[in-house]
Amino acid sequence: MEKEEITPSEWQIMEILWSGDTSYTSAEVFLELQETSSMSQRMVRVLMNRLHQKGILTYTVDAHDSRVYHYQAAKPKEECIKEKSKRFINSYFSGSRTNAVAALLQNAALTDRQIHELEAILEQSKKQNKEQMKEQNKKSSQKER
Repeated sequence: MEKEEITPSEWQIMEILWSGDTSYTSAEVFLELQETSSMSQRMVRVLMNRLHQKGILTYTVDAHDSRVYHYQAAKPKEECIKEKSKRFINSYFSGSRTNAVAALLQNAALTDRQIHELEAILEQSKKQNKEQMKEQNKKSSQKER
């Protein structure tokens, strides 16, 4: 079964948790969200519970008050972005990364700096692919022995 996707409202909560080096209670998350969201405190608690059920959040129970939970991210933001990107590419581009990148680039006016950044990313990807191929060839030759 495919993992459940993080909804936009859940993503707002996760942004708060990823931004800090500490755990947060649902009340603290609610206070952080008040400036940018109209979510009620109850809705924040419901969404945090769903994130826990999805394995995105963990919590510890407060040592002084068992009704208070301290939440922290169980998955790093980068991992969640990779999963979300993969779903997006599979849904809209039949799994073709090339078509996804091409569609995004065709509709963007990039600065020289951004183009250089993309070129650096492509070069890094080429290096990683070469290293992976070397590793695969090494494993294949070891199996043949």
